[in-house]
Parts: sequence; structure tokens; C-alpha cells
Amino acid sequence: MLMKNYETVFILNPVLSEDQMKDTVNKFIQVLKDAKAEMINEENWGLRKLAYPIQHKSTGFYNLFEFKAVPEAIDKLETEFRRDEAVMRFLTTALDKHAIEYNERRRKGAFKKDKKAKEEPVKK
Repeated sequence: MLMKNYETVFILNPVLSEDQMKDTVNKFIQVLKDAKAEMINEENWGLRKLAYPIQHKSTGFYNLFEFKAVPEAIDKLETEFRRDEAVMRFLTTALDKHAIEYNERRRKGAFKKDKKAKEEPVKK
């Protein structure tokens, strides 16, 4: 069975406690492991402001999973997202070779230096 690279970003309800949020994230990791997926990266981006209100909320806990899985695993994961009331939004994307390379460089911090240089104003 051919495994593809995927990336999923999901937003959890901001009323969850820290423990509830971690338990929910771990539940989705377990769904992927049960589907024989290989986790590459997992990031918690924390509480962030939403671009527009969702379910009358203006913030949410953002999480990112990067993993390798068979396409059937995506159906299982997204079914669990839909069943869980804590999940406000989710998006799963299949990654091409360029996105995989970009993510590897991002994980190694290749873009952090560039960002800092742009943020510092030029002193005259």
C-alpha cells in the first residue's frame, strides 16, 4: 500500500482546558497510529485569534500534524474530527515533493533567521 505525505491543521474550541486540549490531540494521534500512519511532526501553535468568528468564538487552539499514511487513514481521521465537538475546523492536505522539502527546512529552522532580519528596522 502506497503511503503519501499529509499535513492536517485543526482548530480546537478555546473553552477547553489545557488537559482537555492535550487529551483531544492525543486521541487524534492515536487514530492515525491505529491506521498505521507514521507521525513526522506534531506542533501545537497555541491559542490564536481566528480570521472570522466560528461558533461565536474568536479564538481557538491551533494544531498541526505532518504524517505519512495510506489515503484510507484520512477518511478515518476526518470522521473523528467531525464527531468531536471540540474540533471547530480542520483541513488535510496531501503534500507534493516541494511541500515536503519546505516542511523539512521549516522544521530545521531555515526560515527563522530570514524572518528576524526582515522584522528589525533599518537604523539610519
